[in-house]
Amino acid sequence: MTSLFTLPPAPVVPVADKDATYPVHRIFCVGRNYAAHAAEMGTEVDREAPFYFTKAPSTLVVAGGQIPYPPGTENFHYEMELVVAIGAPAFRVTVERAMDAVWGYACGLDMTRRDLQLAARAKQRPWDLGKDVEQSAVIGPLTPATDMPPLGPQSIVLTVNGEVRQEATLADLIHSVPEIIAHLSGFYHLQPGDLIYTGTPAGVGAVVPGDRIDGRIDGLTPISITIGAAE
Repeated sequence: MTSLFTLPPAPVVPVADKDATYPVHRIFCVGRNYAAHAAEMGTEVDREAPFYFTKAPSTLVVAGGQIPYPPGTENFHYEMELVVAIGAPAFRVTVERAMDAVWGYACGLDMTRRDLQLAARAKQRPWDLGKDVEQSAVIGPLTPATDMPPLGPQSIVLTVNGEVRQEATLADLIHSVPEIIAHLSGFYHLQPGDLIYTGTPAGVGAVVPGDRIDGRIDGLTPISITIGAAE
């Protein structure tokens, strides 16, 4: 049987200091996972369980270049995040065994059409137009989990044009990485190729064409991206 058309290959993420890539299957994102960010968004923290939204794998873009200012928005926001790369099957795993599924970590940006997200939220509608945006899942090279100390004290920082806008530590996560994996694996058969963006600290804000975003997490390869002209 002949295919009607050819799809682009699956996106891949480079591995730091290695001639290897990590193919991406799915992208899960955790919402409001820092208390101060939840407060600045005018919402209360849900400490009972994390909640999620998704981005299509086609939204993934490796940091280091330029992304266009997307159509349909006048309020395009950055969100700096720790990204977890799954490297082993995980289904209904316990918190104690959840880290066995982690292959590595990366710095990431969840770029968001905030005006569209908030308009959808006000009407209790899905966030897709605000979150599932082309070239909005920015990611840096992956670092194997074996090369990373236990998570917690590492700082997470984002600057725009050299000015610090977000600054926290991974210890500030409301739901830890093993808690997220254990919870999410109760609803999905997690597998190698799945990425989890774990949430953003307070300090989110708008960027415009020409702005440069730089982000770093201790122990991981820093990322940078420039906002290009509007499409």
